[in-house]
Amino acid sequence: MSVMDILDKRAAFSFEVFPPKTDVGMEKLCGEGGVLEKLYTLNPDYISCTYGAGGTNVGKNLEVLDKIVKDGKTIGVTHFTCIGNTKEGIKEQLQTYLDHGINHMLALRGDLPFGWTGTGGDLHYATELVKFVRQEFGDKFTIAVAGSPEGHIACRSLEADIAFLKQKQDNGADYIMTQLCWDMDQFRYWLDAIRAAGIWMPVDVGIMPILDQAATINMALSRNGCVMPRALCEIISKNWIFPNPFVKDPFDADVEGKKASFKAAGIEYTINQIDEYRACGINGIHLYALNKYEDVAYIAKEAGLLDLI
Repeated sequence: MSVMDILDKRAAFSFEVFPPKTDVGMEKLCGEGGVLEKLYTLNPDYISCTYGAGGTNVGKNLEVLDKIVKDGKTIGVTHFTCIGNTKEGIKEQLQTYLDHGINHMLALRGDLPFGWTGTGGDLHYATELVKFVRQEFGDKFTIAVAGSPEGHIACRSLEADIAFLKQKQDNGADYIMTQLCWDMDQFRYWLDAIRAAGIWMPVDVGIMPILDQAATINMALSRNGCVMPRALCEIISKNWIFPNPFVKDPFDADVEGKKASFKAAGIEYTINQIDEYRACGINGIHLYALNKYEDVAYIAKEAGLLDLI
């Protein structure tokens, strides 16, 4: 069974996790009774695992995916980037994934480490990576690619970004996993635009649960340049932690109360956004689990995602 088999039949439901940096974190995620085993109870169609920033922490990435494959409860999908990698290195690493039973990947250029001006490797764009994987491995991998409804921040225009997405399709990509987007009007425009451009790949929408002020602002602005709609800004403003949510020891007298209020409003916002996405006729919801269970389980249940299967 591949993700494409599922997407051909119905909307998919999946999670993203990340490889923890510490042994304690790995135990919480992969240990007996850990987050992964709890996520399995929600019957996701697949679970993807990221790299660390700049393509680091690859060993932990493989360890997490080994756990998913061994447990046999769902499909494991690895993120894979061009960062600091030669063609031979890419071939060796991808063969290792195949040898471990991992035959689904999200092909990415990858976020450049601080101070870098290029990938530092033989391949420079995800379009090249998709083409290379197809040339070297044929149809052994199911390949997802990133889609940016607001346009990739490093791309010269939205139109150029859509053209590159079409090139990924032409080079052999199977389906799209979207980057974070809270601007629903922009998403609808983008969805119409990619279809008009001849991009037929299924669209699996990436959703980051809104649970924490600092994390929400950081995710929007540090890498992605995402528009934050007025309704989301109001949730942040009404629960603003003084002097700002990035300070470790804020002087605000109601820190815990504001955190709880923000989280409750953010969860409701996330559920409503999932409703809006599903009304667009998208092909799946890919929920960033943030290596947690309770919050994403609640969101998935209230949004009706558990009824997709």
